[in-house]
Amino acid sequence: MMRYFSLLLLLLTSLFAEAATPPMLQLDVARFRNEDVALKGAVVEIYATVSGKSLRYMRRAPKMYQAAAALTLEVIRPDGQAVYQETVVLKPPVLSDTTAVIKNPLSFQKRLLLPEGTYTLRALVRDQYQAGKQSLVEQPLVLAAIGPKPQLSDLVLLARAPARGAEASNFSRSGYTLTRAPGGFYARGAERLWLYAELYNVAADQPLVLRYRLRAAAAKTDALAITGAVRGQAGRPAPVLGELDLSKLPSGDYTLTVEVRTAKNQLLTAQSVAVHRDAADYAPAGAGPGH
Repeated sequence: MMRYFSLLLLLLTSLFAEAATPPMLQLDVARFRNEDVALKGAVVEIYATVSGKSLRYMRRAPKMYQAAAALTLEVIRPDGQAVYQETVVLKPPVLSDTTAVIKNPLSFQKRLLLPEGTYTLRALVRDQYQAGKQSLVEQPLVLAAIGPKPQLSDLVLLARAPARGAEASNFSRSGYTLTRAPGGFYARGAERLWLYAELYNVAADQPLVLRYRLRAAAAKTDALAITGAVRGQAGRPAPVLGELDLSKLPSGDYTLTVEVRTAKNQLLTAQSVAVHRDAADYAPAGAGPGH
């Protein structure tokens, strides 16, 4: 009997440990308007995050340990041909103690200009120091040119407030540095949600109302609802910058919807994105420049 309970305890411990382990690879994609009128398509930002907890750290010197992951990204057409393929090796900062509970993620972001159409986005990551440890993620990618009507880009969820005055890089848009929250995950200690989006085809200086609605899965009412404002920009997209207080939000899965309305409450455009809240467990810092 004791042997049975010991085996059961071992099995449950293994299952809980597996459930607590974050996914080795997280893919996030955001689509923006292509400003090059010669190509009918969209700008795609592919943001790959490799969990630091999932990698093996090798001893390089006394009190010096480091991990490494080989990441391969591909964008594939329906005929099987790759329109983009790249492999990079990501290495986190050296650690002096591998028993640290929190190990920050590794991140890689690619900005692509692609013709409109249907693709498959494929990402493969391999642990360089652990044979057979790898993760493959595939997801559909549909690109369509933005028409003449007002439209929001995809919503980008952030772990930090957008920083003004950013130099042009894969981690910046419209002069803001953006630190993504991989998978829209906000854990203990992350009490504020920031977001970035772009609003297209709005007249210069036209005042509009923003409505942010956060609703739990299967709920019929909003858990949070706030309003904001935005004005059209002459000759360029209007940045949409939002901020929500999550400090009193219970753990669970939510949908964040951003609506753009006129002063007379007419809905012009809207976008939604998934948000995951875990108020009990700490998480690594958001991946971005320098991580």
